[in-house]
Amino acid sequence: MKNSKGQTRPSQNQRVLLVDDDPSLLRLLSLRLTAIGLSVECADSGEQAVGLVPQFKPHLVVTDLRMGEMDGLALFRYLQQYYPLLPVIILTAHGTIAEAVEATRQGVFGFLTKPFDSKELIAQVEQALRLGGWPQGDDESSVEQDWRAEIITRSQSMEQLLQEVQRVSQGDASLFIHGESGTGKELIARAVHQVSPRATAPFVAVNCSAIPAELLESELFGHVRGAFSGAVSSRDGLFRSADGGTLFLDEIGDMPALFQVKLLRALQEQRIRPVGANQDIPVDVRIISASHHDLDALVEEGDFRQDLYYRLNVVTLTLPPLRERREDIPLLASHFLARLSPRYGNRVKGFSAEALNALVQYDWPGNVRQLQNVVEQLTALSSTPIIPVKQVEKAFKEKAALLPGFQEAREQFEREYLVELLRRVNGNVSQAARLAKRNRTEFYKLLKRHHLEPARFKQDTEAD
Repeated sequence: MKNSKGQTRPSQNQRVLLVDDDPSLLRLLSLRLTAIGLSVECADSGEQAVGLVPQFKPHLVVTDLRMGEMDGLALFRYLQQYYPLLPVIILTAHGTIAEAVEATRQGVFGFLTKPFDSKELIAQVEQALRLGGWPQGDDESSVEQDWRAEIITRSQSMEQLLQEVQRVSQGDASLFIHGESGTGKELIARAVHQVSPRATAPFVAVNCSAIPAELLESELFGHVRGAFSGAVSSRDGLFRSADGGTLFLDEIGDMPALFQVKLLRALQEQRIRPVGANQDIPVDVRIISASHHDLDALVEEGDFRQDLYYRLNVVTLTLPPLRERREDIPLLASHFLARLSPRYGNRVKGFSAEALNALVQYDWPGNVRQLQNVVEQLTALSSTPIIPVKQVEKAFKEKAALLPGFQEAREQFEREYLVELLRRVNGNVSQAARLAKRNRTEFYKLLKRHHLEPARFKQDTEAD
């Protein structure tokens, strides 16, 4: 469809967010823009618009200048910070030359004074839609983008990572994903599988740290009936469950040393031997492994086999922590809110600008997983449609919102235990190892892992 100048008219795939505290004007604007084929969403305040943007993903925002606490220019500044490619048209009944100059100087796409001419408004809207748009485009819903549908991002570092995912997914090389706990390593592993030629075969994930050492071999390789006490029937194991597809070994750094040898053999020969069996079974799986540990350090300390490390670490993908991709926090927070809100009666519609800013400024030691937990807490407890900043600040102060994951808690306890032990024995490693019921070599490895120097504790005590 073309307009009077022969230019292509916008389609319903293009979305416009209207923001005004005048309900009648919102209705009028909505009617005029839907009449030319646009998809329209309305917000009656700048705060509500902030919450709607990540969910609605508009290609254009048309906002009133004079509104409540967050006026049109304040909304524009917020959008410019987090969505720099999103064009904004400002309407006002109180337009002055000074305001128009200031708005256009800051980068506002258009500025119209009420009562505005409908043809002029539509002309500006069509021009803005041709030149601007939602940063990620409209490809997100296409078949080609299904593999990354669960990965919510507009971060350049994440986009580079996803490009790497596409490149390495076409082969069968073993991949290692490094990232802090809660960054979404399994999501990346699933994305690799879904964009690979193995996508129609199974994807099987297992957390190595969650399985007792004595059961890990049976869990992965399977067992035959009678192989051990309680083995009343045969079991295939996860390698065979993933045959033809992808096996994701999470927290590979916690794998027991004795099983590392057996896993290495299975990867080299592409064959497994179930517990209690006499013959090997061929398997065809692609291995993706992950850990929040520094595997190089574990190899150096002797806690992880170097040959297994090289076998698993053919290609490394590094997942950035949330604090290094802060531009994704508003998107993720609104994504989680949209997913969780129906569970709590759809009472909550979005975040205030101050609340989102508080979320963005926080360092998120638990990464995306912690953000999701905090958003659920906010959704469950909020008594207003727009979550205020005070509620976010309260959530940060509460231990429940900041409760670390099991692995982080274990490492924190381990370090605190070692520190207290060294203090009690004046830095004497032999005494500390005896009290901890560990040999000296193993104890030294623990100290090295936590960057603890026994000599420092001797000096501390002598100084006292």
